[in-house]
Amino acid sequence: MEKKYKIERWIVCLVLGILLTGLGGCKKYLSEKSDKSITTPSSLTDLSGILDDYSIMNGQFPFAGEISADDYSVLSTSWSASSERQRNFYIWMKSDDISVDWNGPYRIIFNANLILETIPDLNIPIAAQVSAEVLKGQALFIRAWYHYALANLFAPAYQPDQAKGTLGVPLKLKADINQKITRSSLFDNYQQIIRDAQMALRYLPLIAKGKYLPSKPAAYAFLARVYLQMQDYQQAKLYADSCLTIHPDLIDYNNISATDAIPFSQFNEEVLYDCRTTVAAILGQNRAMVDDRLYNSYKNNDLRKAIFFKMNTDKSIAFKGNYTGLNTASVFSGLAKDEVWLIRAECLFRLGKVSLALNDLNFLLSKRFKAGDFEPYRDTPDFTLAVILQERRKELLFRNLRWSDLKRLNLEPQTSVVLKRIINNVNYELLPNSPRYVLQIDKNAILYSDIEQNP
Repeated sequence: MEKKYKIERWIVCLVLGILLTGLGGCKKYLSEKSDKSITTPSSLTDLSGILDDYSIMNGQFPFAGEISADDYSVLSTSWSASSERQRNFYIWMKSDDISVDWNGPYRIIFNANLILETIPDLNIPIAAQVSAEVLKGQALFIRAWYHYALANLFAPAYQPDQAKGTLGVPLKLKADINQKITRSSLFDNYQQIIRDAQMALRYLPLIAKGKYLPSKPAAYAFLARVYLQMQDYQQAKLYADSCLTIHPDLIDYNNISATDAIPFSQFNEEVLYDCRTTVAAILGQNRAMVDDRLYNSYKNNDLRKAIFFKMNTDKSIAFKGNYTGLNTASVFSGLAKDEVWLIRAECLFRLGKVSLALNDLNFLLSKRFKAGDFEPYRDTPDFTLAVILQERRKELLFRNLRWSDLKRLNLEPQTSVVLKRIINNVNYELLPNSPRYVLQIDKNAILYSDIEQNP
């Protein structure tokens, strides 16, 4: 317990000292510790313990994007009752008080770097070499995963012809409190994310000991997501292929109880990598009212309409179809097979392989409609990219995906969207490609470093 506490102190010093409030008080703490063994893990068991800390490694995915997205609305009274930070995210107002969404991912990245730097220093017996390699792969995945989460919030949408000249986020590749913090280009962000995820594939197992840990199929799914965001549809399709070759099966929603308050269990059959946000009150079922047009887009024989949603006492519609297995304002932010099927369907369509795209989309929907009552999409002029994107939104709402989807789809005029909110009789709009799609970096990180603030 004492060793775990001191590891946590080291982590807090890095994050609060470098990224948030400067070295200050942490320098004194660190200067008192000359023996590395009491401030860093010293065995594979210690390293596994870091990865097994679900509340830190899996339970703190940033929530600003989900609050800012358009799958729901709140009443003015609910907005007023939320924290100032969440109110600002909801109406897309400038806010540089974002320590949670900035600080949390870097804390986890530090953990990953600590694992990667400790493994070579350990005297690992031959019998434990495979375990060490698995830990290395999982740490590489996690470092890529949270750098990607940060880039999606604090950098613009990826554009291949502009990425080298676009500011991304600082890449933290060492557990070094003295490392100078600078912002890399968005191109370098994505290249590092891809390198880490591809290297992780060398070491990750086909099946992890728990779905809260990365596996080879999860890394394939993650790379498919990254390449989709980069508009590299060929690579995204290939990685989706690799994932679905291993894990193609989907849950048949005919076997899910629509009356259950929590329809899906944690680590259910479709989950590839389990991760969730911290609780955001504004996203609670008693506040977040699902967009009416979105809810009405589900046909009555679409089982998701009853499984995903419930009616509140005020007749508003709330979302309950969370893959976290929780009936709270936490949002599933991990990877699941349904997303991979939809990535491949979109990529196939964009690559001109319409019949194969149809097959993927229809396979997914056949598991979502009442048995014997599904009418598949057909290869007609009515089957367009808009159809696939609409089904993607209907399947993946409240997954911490909508914000990044909006950013990439706003780059194309035919798929761009103007977001609108009304609070206290004031109208707010977020135009496609607005600078407000790029969040302000936390004010303390700016104050105590040389990094440049977003506009």
